Amino acid sequence: MTIQLGIPRIPAKGGGGLPMPPSRPAGVPVGLADRFGRQATDLRLSVIDKCNLRCTYCMPAQGLEWLSKQSLMTLDEIVRVVGVSVEKLAVRELRLTGGEPLVRPDLVDIIRALRQRHPSLPMSMTTNGVGLDKKAQALKDAGLTRINVSLDSLHEETFELLTRRPFLTKVLAGVKAASAAGLGPVKINAVLMRGINDVEASGLLRWALEHKYELRFIEQMPLDADHGWTRRDMITAAEIRELLSQDFVLTPDLRERAGAPAERFQVRKRNAGGGTQGPVLGTVGIIASVTEPFCGDCRRTRITAEGRLMSCLFSSEEFDLLSLMRSGADDEELARLWQDAMWIKPRAHGMDHPGLDSPDFKQSGRSMSAIGG
Repeated sequence: MTIQLGIPRIPAKGGGGLPMPPSRPAGVPVGLADRFGRQATDLRLSVIDKCNLRCTYCMPAQGLEWLSKQSLMTLDEIVRVVGVSVEKLAVRELRLTGGEPLVRPDLVDIIRALRQRHPSLPMSMTTNGVGLDKKAQALKDAGLTRINVSLDSLHEETFELLTRRPFLTKVLAGVKAASAAGLGPVKINAVLMRGINDVEASGLLRWALEHKYELRFIEQMPLDADHGWTRRDMITAAEIRELLSQDFVLTPDLRERAGAPAERFQVRKRNAGGGTQGPVLGTVGIIASVTEPFCGDCRRTRITAEGRLMSCLFSSEEFDLLSLMRSGADDEELARLWQDAMWIKPRAHGMDHPGLDSPDFKQSGRSMSAIGG
């Protein structure tokens, strides 16, 4: 098997069953640099693949085959991996993901251990919010900095249609608890689906502004386990701006984006004559991964719940960090594998072409829940 550049892969140390990336050339800068001059400083680390929702754009109704407990990184392994990333590879920000992180019983212990080792590391988490009301304060006390909550609808019937679970009240309670615990600014992630919740765009923004949450609309990406994604059904960033502009006036937020996936806009109320009315109410972000990709300034590196390195959310290349670690490798060996894996990161995912038949894009066999958002 060969990588995209045609360089032969080498069998992985430790018998993990995955190949090793080719060694990067000598003289490459320290840290997680790639061939195109980007430097990864933002680690997205999944702590579990399980989820208690079945969102239509992510997972089949019957769920997926979950990883065994033995396949997951342990608390100590997570702490070690993050330590390597921060102390040897210049990672400056950590996001814990899933699946659903709150499903993992030792989540608070993981966060506490990470905070003890890295007192000043910004550490956020993405969650669906189910059960967050009971754990928000404990997460804050353990050292979590901030939280993102996925919420696509404020209407019970629509929420249940999208998630296949009647848990809207629980999610709203979780968002409120996170804000009260000081896990702010609380960010809300919303995916608009054509003909289902696209009519809620302005309502979601109005609600977020009222409660001082930061709303982020995300284009639906081809990361559903059912492989039912189509460009025709996706609500694009341009359409999101148009929907919001019916009730609000959006102007570009001039603060530096600094590799952030969301393009931010200042929000003002639109008056009856079509102009602006009053002061800036807040901001809204749009993450246009498909139609307006930001690959050229990507600063993310990813590790799945079973310890596999991915240089890109859409990458078909994975490298087994966990097996290497369990085979007795030292931190220097882990860092070298990580650097080699990031060096061959592709220039872009290729989705900005008219269809998914572009030679530059190969749809991942994993769903978002299995990768870690």
